[in-house]
Amino acid sequence: MPLYSYRAPRARRPSLGVLAAAWLAALLLAFGALAAHAAPPTPQETEAQLAAARKQIDDIRKHIPDEADDADMVEQRGNALDIQSKADAAAEALAPQLAAVTARLSELGPAPENGKEAPDVAAQRAQLEKTSRALDAQIKLARLLSVDAAQTAEQISAQRRKLFQARLGERRDSFLAGQFWQEFHEEFPRDLERLDSVGEDLANAARQTPAWAWLLVGGLIALTLAVRVGIGRLLLHLTATRVPPGRLRRSFLAMAQVALSTATPGLIALLLYVALDWNSQWNDTASITLTANMIAIAAFGGYAAGLGNALMSPRRPSWRLPPIGDAVARRLRWVPNAVGVLVALTWLAERLPVLLNASLTTTITVTGIVAVLIMLTLAAALNAGRRLRLKAQREDGESAVPFWVSALNVAIWTVLVISLCSLLAGYVAFGSFLTKQVLWVLMVLGTAYLLSVLIEDGFSTLLGSGQSSESEGPSLRDQAAVLLSGLGRVAVGLLALMLLVAPFGEGPMDLLQRFDQLRKGLAIGEAQIRPGALLQALLVLAVSLLSVKMLKRWLRTRYLPTTELDPGMQLSAATLFGYAGFVLAVALALSAAGIGLERVAWIASALSVGIGFGLQAVVQNFVSGLILLAERPVKVGDWVSLGGVEGDILRINVRATEIQMGDRSTVIVPNSEFVTKTVRNVTRSNPLGLVQLRLPMPLATDAEQVRERVLDVFKTHEDVLESPAPNVYLEGIESGHLIFSAKGYVSSPRATYGVRSALLFSVLKRLRDDGLEMAAPPTMLLAQPPQPPAAPPAEAPGKPPSPSP
Repeated sequence: MPLYSYRAPRARRPSLGVLAAAWLAALLLAFGALAAHAAPPTPQETEAQLAAARKQIDDIRKHIPDEADDADMVEQRGNALDIQSKADAAAEALAPQLAAVTARLSELGPAPENGKEAPDVAAQRAQLEKTSRALDAQIKLARLLSVDAAQTAEQISAQRRKLFQARLGERRDSFLAGQFWQEFHEEFPRDLERLDSVGEDLANAARQTPAWAWLLVGGLIALTLAVRVGIGRLLLHLTATRVPPGRLRRSFLAMAQVALSTATPGLIALLLYVALDWNSQWNDTASITLTANMIAIAAFGGYAAGLGNALMSPRRPSWRLPPIGDAVARRLRWVPNAVGVLVALTWLAERLPVLLNASLTTTITVTGIVAVLIMLTLAAALNAGRRLRLKAQREDGESAVPFWVSALNVAIWTVLVISLCSLLAGYVAFGSFLTKQVLWVLMVLGTAYLLSVLIEDGFSTLLGSGQSSESEGPSLRDQAAVLLSGLGRVAVGLLALMLLVAPFGEGPMDLLQRFDQLRKGLAIGEAQIRPGALLQALLVLAVSLLSVKMLKRWLRTRYLPTTELDPGMQLSAATLFGYAGFVLAVALALSAAGIGLERVAWIASALSVGIGFGLQAVVQNFVSGLILLAERPVKVGDWVSLGGVEGDILRINVRATEIQMGDRSTVIVPNSEFVTKTVRNVTRSNPLGLVQLRLPMPLATDAEQVRERVLDVFKTHEDVLESPAPNVYLEGIESGHLIFSAKGYVSSPRATYGVRSALLFSVLKRLRDDGLEMAAPPTMLLAQPPQPPAAPPAEAPGKPPSPSP
């Protein structure tokens, strides 16, 4: 049953390829225009920028110990990171210029010892040396400034973590105490006046905006909502018709819904900000900052709501990704939108008191109200889900919920109870932090689940071969899909773990900075490992191995069969090409990663000791395998005998050779055995097989008649070759018998056993029909040793002896 049935409308929709081409063309034009107008700064401008950045870093460092506002510290840290990125960009931009100047100086060569040089050459040399010294000094200054900016950012982060930990342990008057509400009653009117001033400022800005501008913004907002609906339907249509069948349709549509839910409120907030800032006449900076922050707040709230709606999918059960029942999804369809609103309120409750410079009591009250709203929403959702599960178990007899679901519910309930107790006890910062942590953890886990499913479905659908036959086994595409999806899911898991730790004193911007530092690379000795270079190396390795495999298949199936090489030599040549191609692919990948082959010489030196002791046998077999493939004393298809092992060679690998015995079993023989020991190759120089029969006949038999009969049997057998011709010899006389030896040749030694048996049957029948009896084998009689004479029986006492005759 398809996931979604869709009937195309009559109006033709623009194809996805046309939209993508238009979007790509617009991006190329924009980047071309920027590249045309962008010009590198002059050395004087660079020096001035570095000096100004140095002064700004010094000012930031002076105010770090006295800074107590987290928002200001975030801003200062962003400035430090911006200075670091600009300093790195300046150093990277000046490095090619210094390399070019150095190259020009090397072309001029050293100055003559006698000092006699053409004036223009001397002037050019002096100018180049001056430029080289200036560029070298600027590069060193930029790198030093980058290090100072990074250290400043780390100091700000440490200060933020220190204040964050102190704020969590701070205790104020409880909400149940009358003194708290008395202070609130005294301070709230002043805070309300500040809020009224911000409202008046916004109202004045709105009045200063022309009416036609508001109409235009309103029309754009309505158009945005309409486009949101249209794009949602178009994505649903394209997903159902263009995306390959399978789970990729559901995960792709869910991600598209999240993107639309994020962009729509953010774009609407941006339009409202443009309308309010039409004339740029603000009386209060708090109003500007608040309206600017509303864009990010709206986008983040929309993301939270879109993520929940995409995962629950209450209106399209067949497109739902997680195993959530229809009754639960319909009953809790209000939760994602409520969570989106709560996320926006949480962010607003953190920023608004700071912008208004509100009193501590008002800040605590707003924070506590938002925390209580979050607790009530989560408690209602958990209670409704529990009731639905109990009802389903009573009515439908469903099994118990998984253990991880029960553990997650218990953990959330425990956190909510602790948060409520903390709020009532006066630890408002700690209680509010716990409630916000619950929302943050749920959002991070939901995002990680969606990304993991999308990565797995994407690689398995786009790269997987889709083979279901168990005899063929997984293909290379299936292995690549599993490997890439596993790497992607591991990366998502690590990112989710970092984001889960982020609220504990470190924000997302700090994590982005750490990712940026990781992008710059990790120095291991003299080698600089960068993620970009590593990905490039993996891509080069994959492409090289794929190319080697395709060329090896082409050699084995197309080119080598057209040559005069025998099948064994063709297989050996293809195997040698595969080994050489693998070594070349690894070398190219190392070069792409920035690791030259000369840099791994120390690795080979370190491994030489281990190879000399522990890997000696492996290396010996490897070299022996190369000798077998090059000299070819034995080849695939030969019948060999080695140390009691006799059979056909199936495959010559790099370490061992596979020999198939007569009972169809396979023996693995190390390659060194073929090089160091005596090997009998039955089919190397002559592939013919010899069939020999020895016939003992009585001495009175007519020898010529026996010869004619046996020779006639050999000639009439279809498997005995005419050339060399069969023959019958009289070997001699043994034990009174004539010994005849009949010899014939067959096309292969492997056929000698069956042909010899058939010839024996035919010869015995022919001789019996002609009355020629074969001699019986000689019989050996073993003589028994002579027995000693028996002793005479003893006489009875008192009886005289009998007289002798």
